[in-house]
Amino acid sequence: MQDGADGADAQFFARLAQLNDKFAASLPHTLARLAAARHAFDPACPHGAPLDEMQALLHTLAGSSATFGFRALGQQARLLEQRLRVFTTFDAVAAGDWDDWLGAVDAFVAWGLHDPKSAYPNDETVV
Repeated sequence: MQDGADGADAQFFARLAQLNDKFAASLPHTLARLAAARHAFDPACPHGAPLDEMQALLHTLAGSSATFGFRALGQQARLLEQRLRVFTTFDAVAAGDWDDWLGAVDAFVAWGLHDPKSAYPNDETVV
């Protein structure tokens, strides 16, 4: 009976490794989509497809990154998503606040494309 359990464990971990590799391989494309939506976004008209795309991508990254070994990436995506959700609850957001947030998205994408398993620059939440 032990051999069957060991075989099932080996299959599970092999499949998990495949999923990890698939996630890592898809990350540059996902981040490129986030960057494209960010550049299509107009803070003067903060509604529509680019905003929806950024929210969906950040939500997906926040929810799945840690599962595949990208804990800091997931944490930062969650912070960006939460801040975006706050912005969308207001009738108006100051241009400077949008600029700060969009700059944070740019920094997130650049870091994610460079070394997404490293500690996030200036992240005081990672110990």
